[in-house]
Amino acid sequence: MRHKNAERQHLVAPIDVEAPETAPTEFLPLETYITNIEAANTEESESVAYYHGDGTPETEVLSIAKGYNVTGERYYGDPAQDLIAEMEGELGEGRKLWHKIIRADKEVEFTGIATVSEIVVDGGEAGVNEAFSCTITYDRYPEKTEVPAG
Repeated sequence: MRHKNAERQHLVAPIDVEAPETAPTEFLPLETYITNIEAANTEESESVAYYHGDGTPETEVLSIAKGYNVTGERYYGDPAQDLIAEMEGELGEGRKLWHKIIRADKEVEFTGIATVSEIVVDGGEAGVNEAFSCTITYDRYPEKTEVPAG
């Protein structure tokens, strides 16, 4: 079965400084005036040829950083956009949040702590709405959970 990208949900939540590793129960949908959420995964790999093979290099994936580039228009008052916009001048821990993805088929979700980078909350031509964009990259591969039917 095929699904439109808009059926996939991206949600964010602030990190509770008193219990940073505890996932929140409430998340904010990152959707209002968002026009594109594009995968921006980064993989590190190495290729090695072995004598026990035929000398053809084998590729081994060493690490995966799962991330997304988010673009759209700035909408003041949207809780998810406002949370990210507040991080614009922050460094280090000030750029951390929870990110949850609910797949378009609603059968699987991914949840984990992520870092927000490349935040843009304004700018553009005079006759268009202000821009909003950022990159959200999980700090480690997110927890994958099967969603119960119903």
